[in-house]
Amino acid sequence: MILCGGSGTRLWPLSRKSFPKQFSAISGDETLFQACVRRFTAPEFAAPVVISGSDFRFIVKDQLAAMGVSALATMIEPEGRNTAPAVLAAALLLEQAEPGAIMIIAPSDHVIPQDAQFRAAVLAAVPTAQAGQIVTFGIRPDRAETGYGWLELSQPSADFAAVAQPLRRFIEKPNLARAQAMLADGRHAWNAGIFLATTTDLIAAFANFAPQILQGVHAALAAMHHDLGFSRLGAAEWATLPDLSIDYAVMEKAQNLSVMPYNGAWSDLGGWEAVWRDSNPDTQGVVTHGNALAIDCTGSLLRSEAIGLQLVGIGLENIVAVAMPDAVLITTKDRAQDVKLAVTQLKALKAPQAETFPRDHRPWGWYESLALGDRFQVKRIVVLPGAALSLQSHHHRAEHWIVVEGTAKVTVDADVRLISENQSVYIPLGAVHRLENPGKVNMVLIEVQTGSYLGEDDIIRYEDIYARGQGTNG
Repeated sequence: MILCGGSGTRLWPLSRKSFPKQFSAISGDETLFQACVRRFTAPEFAAPVVISGSDFRFIVKDQLAAMGVSALATMIEPEGRNTAPAVLAAALLLEQAEPGAIMIIAPSDHVIPQDAQFRAAVLAAVPTAQAGQIVTFGIRPDRAETGYGWLELSQPSADFAAVAQPLRRFIEKPNLARAQAMLADGRHAWNAGIFLATTTDLIAAFANFAPQILQGVHAALAAMHHDLGFSRLGAAEWATLPDLSIDYAVMEKAQNLSVMPYNGAWSDLGGWEAVWRDSNPDTQGVVTHGNALAIDCTGSLLRSEAIGLQLVGIGLENIVAVAMPDAVLITTKDRAQDVKLAVTQLKALKAPQAETFPRDHRPWGWYESLALGDRFQVKRIVVLPGAALSLQSHHHRAEHWIVVEGTAKVTVDADVRLISENQSVYIPLGAVHRLENPGKVNMVLIEVQTGSYLGEDDIIRYEDIYARGQGTNG
């Protein structure tokens, strides 16, 4: 099962609540979610069970489709309740279909470069799971990391060979002195937060240590309904569940725990310093991405995520600079974990940059704002082949559409017509309208809005092939 419902902000401004890091291509062409799916796409592994939030369901669908992968099930959490309820929901679903199935629990935002090596470690752990153990994976540490939880092994492991052994205990994020001592003694590992167990044993662990979660998730599954290929867990039942990680709910209490040492590279990309470290810095310790130029810099990360925006650093030392179209982060590497403070203060100021990504992904494609004034807004809108916006109207704004790529099928009240490149159409205030892409390639248009109110909640939906209902996202 793949967990991808998180909305982490430690990589702000690239990762935000509306578009978290697992759906971004941090390095290379694949997103972290796609890399996780591909990691377990092998003959020994079944199709994945994915669990995510409602706002991300079409992103999950599109990114899987781009890989040619079909999920066994895509479960939708009505709201985030941390990892314990999510893992249990998948375990109960699989237990119904195949009692005693062996399940790997994989967060979607980790970087594990050697896929084959990690798969081999997972397969080596299967007999231990079949014997009734819950297996966690311990990463061989290469530094005294204070940002990770650690695991204490029962026996020292000099080479961290893929041989499972009993887990002695979990250790919370340590201070530097303790981390240095654990790094030196050879019997401690980083806690990857990846688990392998049979569904029967996982359910039994919840029955023993978190029966209230088991009862609530059972009820949410009983109320689950299917919607456009997604499985929506019961909202009222899910809302009663506590917000708990699987570690706190059951793993730190269970007695049948083993650890599989892993000797390969791993990162949870928990901050910009981790991105710098895992991006192969050059001989000066510099990493650049996008339109970024470093002159006489050392130990720094310069990343431009905006087309046409050139980022230049001169004489920087141990600096992180990340430029987005609507926000720029500049910090020292040793303060990069404090980016959450910026998010908190931006939320208090009601700044949209705190949580909203500049590119808004929808089931039909995406849009981004190019210019915004008191009574006007200019957007770029991209509609995927075969996709369609809802049939809708607005109380407060009129719109002017100019097609710049592809062909649009446009409905304005009773008028339906095709609009080709360099043609335009006017949508009067209050007109019932729809935009569709009947072609085989992306359709791109420029939208100019004018009116007294330009918010996304000024939408009345009459029909929608994505069943989103009313509201900003529906």
